[in-house]
Amino acid sequence: MLRFIVTFLISIPSILTLVWKTNYIMAHQDEYSEQDRYDFIRYFAAKLKKNAHIKTHVFGLENLPKEGGYIMFPNHQGKYDAIGIMDAHEKPLSIVVDAKRSKLLLVDQTVRVLDGVRLDGSSMRNQIEGMNKIWREVKNGRRYIIFPEGGYKNNRNNVQEFKPGAFKCAIKAKSPIVPVALIDSWKPFTLNSLRTVETQIHFLEPLNYDDYKDLNTQQIADQVRASIVNKIAACL
Repeated sequence: MLRFIVTFLISIPSILTLVWKTNYIMAHQDEYSEQDRYDFIRYFAAKLKKNAHIKTHVFGLENLPKEGGYIMFPNHQGKYDAIGIMDAHEKPLSIVVDAKRSKLLLVDQTVRVLDGVRLDGSSMRNQIEGMNKIWREVKNGRRYIIFPEGGYKNNRNNVQEFKPGAFKCAIKAKSPIVPVALIDSWKPFTLNSLRTVETQIHFLEPLNYDDYKDLNTQQIADQVRASIVNKIAACL
């Protein structure tokens, strides 16, 4: 928490710029490509990373599909998770966020600029519309991050059960599924320390549609979770 507070205070000028530039971009969307908008968010993510004294080791970039859309399914550990992934991933990504949390400062701006999806667990209509948006856009070449655990309270390097429904988008889009193993990603904004903290991101070998087309969502969830658990265990 100490690091989060100090980073926030140091980053106030950047945060004000983010808020102003987000409003400008949304008012002039035709002037900014998807790559332009993503690069803007990545620039801000890199600023936060530097201000927070975070060093992230990235592995497996060669596993990412070279063409087309896909969905990344990482384990969830904390506030730094999406920041770290976007900082490591050069091609445009979008995110799926809980509707309530998406209203928070910084999160709201990121969702707006990246045209992300806000899922309201209390609204079936909202969830259906959100999931339909994801699979249609992935089928047309976009990339998304979905956290299949849902939340991250006290997860640390322990991986909770994956919600099978999170994988329906990939099945409908017939897209590659990229498991992502996050290690020590909980530390940056949880430890009461200002010392440099190190995290790891492992992009694992993807599951192509032919690899999982005969599996149900629970089997897919279990397989993706197992690959992440095994990678974390091998690295710790």
